[in-house]
This record gives sequence, C-alpha cells and structure tokens, in this order.
Amino acid sequence: MTRLLLTCEHGGHEVPTEVRALFTGAEDVLRSHRGWDPGALHLFEALRPLAHLALAGTTSRLVVELNRSLDSPALFSVFTRDLPHAQRSHLIDEHYTPLRTTAADAVATWRAQQRTVLHLSVHSFTPVLDGETRAMDIGLLYDPSRSWERVLAATWEQLLHAAAPDLRIRHNEPYLGTDDGHTTTLRTAHPSGYAGIELEVNQRFATDDGRSLDARVTAAIVASFTALLAHPAATA
Repeated sequence: MTRLLLTCEHGGHEVPTEVRALFTGAEDVLRSHRGWDPGALHLFEALRPLAHLALAGTTSRLVVELNRSLDSPALFSVFTRDLPHAQRSHLIDEHYTPLRTTAADAVATWRAQQRTVLHLSVHSFTPVLDGETRAMDIGLLYDPSRSWERVLAATWEQLLHAAAPDLRIRHNEPYLGTDDGHTTTLRTAHPSGYAGIELEVNQRFATDDGRSLDARVTAAIVASFTALLAHPAATA
C-alpha cells in the first residue's frame, strides 16, 4: 500500500520572538504572498485525513524558507540573511529541521519497508507577479523524467476536470517541478518508489485574510485526490 506524506511548507506568517524586531514595519509584507501561501493551510487541513503523515510549517518563509535546500541562496530572506551564523543556525534548528527531518525519516522508513511513497506538498500562488497575470487556477508540479509522477499528474488532472470542469489546470506552472524544493530533495534521496507532487492553487480563491479557501475548489481538490489514491495510478 502506498504511503501518503502531506506537507505544507508555507502555512503561516509567524515570526519568532528573537527576530521580530527585524520585521518592524513589515507587517503587510508578512501577510502578502511573500510571507506565506494564503489558503494553503486550509487546504492542507482538508486533505489531512487522507495522509499517513501530515506536516505543516507556520513560520514565515521570510524567516527561513522551508521549501529550499540548506545551501540555497534563498534559504534566508533580505530580513534574515545578514544575521550572525549562530542565529541563522538556530533558526534552521528550530523552524526548518523539524519538518524536513521528520519527513525524510518517514520516507526512508517506508521505503525500507518496501512501501511506495506519494508526497503531496500543498502551496498557493499569487495571481499577479511582476505585473504579469497568471491565467491558471491550479498547477501540478512534478519531474517529467519520472514516469510515476507523470502518470499521477495526468490522472489527477482528469479527475480534477471531472470534479470541476471550469478550473484551468496546468502542468509545471507557475513553477517547474524540478526547481529546488522539498520534493526535489527527496527525489534525490529516493530514485525509485517515491513520487513528489506539488499542488499550486491560485490565491484568488483564498479569503481576504488567507485563512481559508473557496469551498467549491477545496471540495473538488479533496474529492479528486481521494479518487486518485483509489486509482491504479497511485501504485508505482
């Protein structure tokens, strides 16, 4: 039986007390798409009952970026990159390592048990970036060179269309599934038996405070993903 790992790396815009002074006057930035993924945590919670392990990060990505590798220049933002090494290491230990290590250990354990692993990483994206409107509603991000991921994405797209025919679905948009991230790190560690799919949902479906997502879109995603888990495609 395939094990489902569910993660949400950008579920909140919390700032730890020890670096709060660095964000004085930056409240609007923290609440914007730069600080978190509005609506993503709501969707994560709706999908949580399907998962064998569900992990969410609520520390702002502007403190430390949970969806980047430790050697990525984007690991720390303009607000935190100039902190002393000891303080940056502390932020990693407290806010990055717990989620990433727990996920990595679970995948390694399941693979050692000869279980296949499907990892769904839940995100949302801003409708307009740098003046360019992104004319899509849902993005399915994956590595096209991995056949199981291709099949999963194609099957899920069909199921999503059946659940909500009006939704505009794209593959590997608005980002490439092979960009540096949580799924790419786990792919490297597990060349087979692991599939990582990043779900990107347009933030136009999020409420103004970002705490919830359009009920119809949420229901369509949950229903179609539930159907995907029961589909033969869910088995590598």
